[in-house]
Amino acid sequence: MTPAPDNIQPLAWRILEQLQAPVMTLDLAGYLTSWNRGAQNLFGYTPAEAIGQHVLFLYAQDSFEGETPLAEILPEHGDTVTEVWRRKKSGENFKAVLTLSLLLDDAQQPMGMLMQLTETTETLQPQERQKLHSSIIEDSDQGILITDVHERIVSVNAAFSNITGYLPSEALGQTTDLLRSGVHDASFRAKVRAAMSGSGPWQGEIVGKRKTGELFPQSVSISVVRNDAGNITHAFSIFSDISVLRAAEERMQQLVNFDSLTGLPNRSHFHSLVDLGLAGARRNESFGAILAIDLRRFNVVNETFGHEIGDELLRQVAQRFKQVLRDEDVLARIAADEFVVALLSVNKREHSGIVAQKLLACLKPGFTIESIVLHVSASIGVTVFPEDGMDTATLMQFADVAVKRLKAEGESGYLFYSPEMNQRAKERWQLEGELRQAMASSHLLLHYQPKVSLRSGRIVGAEALIRWQHPQKGMVSPALFIPMAEETGLILDIGDWVLSEACRQIKAWKDSGIHMPVVSVNLSARQFDAQLPARIQVALDRYEVPAASLQLEITESLLVRGTDSVMHIMNDLVAMGLALSMDDFGTGYSSLAYLKKFPITTLKIDRSFVVGIPDDDNDCAIARAIVTMAQQLRQEIVAEGVETKAQMHFLRALGCDQLQGFLFSPGVPADQFARMVQDRVRLSLD
Repeated sequence: MTPAPDNIQPLAWRILEQLQAPVMTLDLAGYLTSWNRGAQNLFGYTPAEAIGQHVLFLYAQDSFEGETPLAEILPEHGDTVTEVWRRKKSGENFKAVLTLSLLLDDAQQPMGMLMQLTETTETLQPQERQKLHSSIIEDSDQGILITDVHERIVSVNAAFSNITGYLPSEALGQTTDLLRSGVHDASFRAKVRAAMSGSGPWQGEIVGKRKTGELFPQSVSISVVRNDAGNITHAFSIFSDISVLRAAEERMQQLVNFDSLTGLPNRSHFHSLVDLGLAGARRNESFGAILAIDLRRFNVVNETFGHEIGDELLRQVAQRFKQVLRDEDVLARIAADEFVVALLSVNKREHSGIVAQKLLACLKPGFTIESIVLHVSASIGVTVFPEDGMDTATLMQFADVAVKRLKAEGESGYLFYSPEMNQRAKERWQLEGELRQAMASSHLLLHYQPKVSLRSGRIVGAEALIRWQHPQKGMVSPALFIPMAEETGLILDIGDWVLSEACRQIKAWKDSGIHMPVVSVNLSARQFDAQLPARIQVALDRYEVPAASLQLEITESLLVRGTDSVMHIMNDLVAMGLALSMDDFGTGYSSLAYLKKFPITTLKIDRSFVVGIPDDDNDCAIARAIVTMAQQLRQEIVAEGVETKAQMHFLRALGCDQLQGFLFSPGVPADQFARMVQDRVRLSLD
C-alpha cells in the first residue's frame, strides 16, 4: 500500500488511492512519489514500477515532443488544466486531460504536485477543461461511505445518495445498519466488521438495502485509516451497484442452461446436474436411473394444428411430468419432442419402472388447448446405474438405445436397456452402412406381387416390392431395412430409385411386346413434398411411360396431416393421370371425413384384419365395415395378405374387388411375373 504523500491527509489519501480515477503525486523535479489504483489501471504499471520514475517515462512517442515541459507549466496558485499525450505500459498512446495542483508545506511553499489524468478521445479547449477538476471523491460514480471508530457515518458522496436513496442528512450520524439487508449470516457479517476494525482490507459482494426497502447487490471494498500512532480513526467503504450486471449474468445463465419454451434444464445443463448426482451416488453406493422419453404423435399435432398449439402442448406435458416427479429428480427437455429424467436415488431397479408407468399414466388424460383436445403417448427407455454404467454419456446413450428399440416396434410404454439391446443397435448402424453400399452397388431390386380380380380370377395389377440381395446375408427382409431407411432419411433416395426402376421395367415390358396391367408403387410420407409430382414426371418422361400405367400407394398417416399442401400435391398427381391408393387401411387414424376430402380411388384392407377371417368376429366386422364404406364412396377394394380359400370366399361375398397374397402368389422377379401375365395364369374362385 502506497504511503500518503506529505501534505495530504492520510484519510483523504486512502480514499484517493482506492478510486478508479488516476491520481498521482510528484516532487518538484517531476519524480513520482505516489501512484493510486486508478493510475495503475490506466497505465498498466504497478506502484512499485512507477514510484521513483520521472514523469517523462509516461510521455508519448516522439511525434508529441512539442508538448510543453512539465516544469514550464507549474501552477503558481490554483490548478492548471491542459491536454496531453501519454503512453501506457503496452505501448499504446492516448490523449488525456491533465489537472495539476501544487502541494504546499506548512509555510505555504511548494513541495510537490498532485496530478490527475482523464483519458479522452475528444479535443476540447483548455478553458473548457477548467471545470473538470472538482472534488474527486464527490464526483466519483462509486458510492463512498466513511465511518468513525463507533461505526457512525460521518461522510458520504453524491453517488452514495444516488445508489441508496438516502440524502446525506438522513445518513450522517447513523450506523451502517441503515443499509443492512438481513440476508447475510453472522459469520459473513463478522468478516465485514473485522475489516472495518482493521483486520485488513476486504473486497467482495454484499446485498444492500435501499431507502425504498429494495435489496440490491453491490461490489464493495472496505478499509481503514490509521493515525500516526497506528490507531484506527476511520473506516471507509467504496461500493458500486451491480444489479444490472447480475441480472444480465442470470439472464445469460438462463439462456445457456435452460430450455426457453418449458423452463426445464437443457441437454448440457442436464449433463452437468447428473454428473454431480452420479458423483454422490458413487460415494454413497446408491442406485439411480435415466429415463429417455420420446413423445408419440407430437409431429402430427405440429403439422395439423401449427407450432403454437404444439409449443403449448409441450409446456403442459412438462408440467404434468414435474407433478409426477420428486423435487430431487431432474427433468430436462433435450430436443423438440424428447424429454429425459434422472432419478438420482432409488432403492431398487424396479422403482424406475414404477416412475416410468406414472409418467405414461399422466399423459392419458387429454390436453385441452384452445378448445382442441389432444392425446399423446410416449416411449420410454430406461437405463440403471451402476448396472448399465456410471457416467452420464453412457447412460444417456443406453437409454436412447432402449427408446429407439421400443419405437422401432411401434410401441408406447417403457423398456429397460440391456447389453443385448446395445449389440442390436450396433448391428443397426452396420446395416445402415451396408444399405448405403447396396444402393451404390445395385444390390436392390424389385419383385412384383400380382393383384387378382375376385370376379374373373385374372391378374389385374401388381405391387412393386423392394428387395435387398445382400452378397453375404442373402435376401434381407424389408421389415428390417425400411424402418431404418425412414429414420435415417435414406427412404428419399430409395423411393426415387423405386419409382425410376418401376418405370424402367414397365418400359422394358412394353418394348418386349408384353401388355402389362397397372403397377403400384409405395410412397413414404417423407417423399410427399411439393417436388414429388415433378420427380415422378421426370421418371415417366425418361422411360416414356404413360401415367395411367402407374398407381401410387400412400399410408393413412399422410392423410392425418390434412394440410392444404397435401391436398394440392394429390390433385397435381391425379391431374397427371396417376391413380392414388390407400395402403394398410384401418391401421391409422383416418375416417370417412378424410376419405371424402382426398382423390383416392382404391382402398387396401390391411393384412392384420384379413388374418382372422372368417373365424374372428372382430376381423370380419372390420372388413365388412371397410368394404361397405368403400362401396359408398365408389372406391375399389383390395384385400392384402390373403392366404386361404376361406378368406377369399368371405371377402368375395362381402363385395371385395381384388386380393393380393400368398393364396395366389408372393412377390416374384420381373421375368417371372411377365410369364404369369403372358400365360394368363388365373386364380380359381371355386
